[in-house]
Amino acid sequence: MEPVTSEALQAFLRHLGERYTGRGVFYLLGGSALLLLGSPRETLDVDYMADPTPEADAELRSVLDTLATELKLDLEFVPQGEFIPLPPQAHERRRLVGRYGQLEVYIFDLYSIALSKIARGFESDLEDVVFTLREGLIEFGELERLFNAILPDAPKADIDRAEFRAYFDEVRRRLVP
Repeated sequence: MEPVTSEALQAFLRHLGERYTGRGVFYLLGGSALLLLGSPRETLDVDYMADPTPEADAELRSVLDTLATELKLDLEFVPQGEFIPLPPQAHERRRLVGRYGQLEVYIFDLYSIALSKIARGFESDLEDVVFTLREGLIEFGELERLFNAILPDAPKADIDRAEFRAYFDEVRRRLVP
């Protein structure tokens, strides 16, 4: 697979809207979502959620499989709520990318994306979180409030609280000039 660019992502969304005849909502997550917001970092896959899910909709699954092959994209279905506890009102903070055919495409809640990247703690993930903060896409105070809201439930998602806190503190440290 080739690195995903903003142009490749836009082409994928256009083709998806042209070929998929059903209605639904498609959410971009992770690095691919950040690409559309100006992130300079390359990503190797397109993380997404969909309603209906590809498992429930054979046409959507077929179109996604075909486009992945044709466009040489690594498409990853990511049920976001299974990796981290979703913070309150996560679905209300989505950002509309546009309508592609019958699909409404959104960037999922940037706070949820940031918290999932903090939970994973890879260097590139922490850089992505700092990018969203420095670009004003999210605010540190709200990120901290939501972090504290989900911290008690972190073990339910197999997240070590102490490690999660350490990664969060590392993001805070990187923001200090």
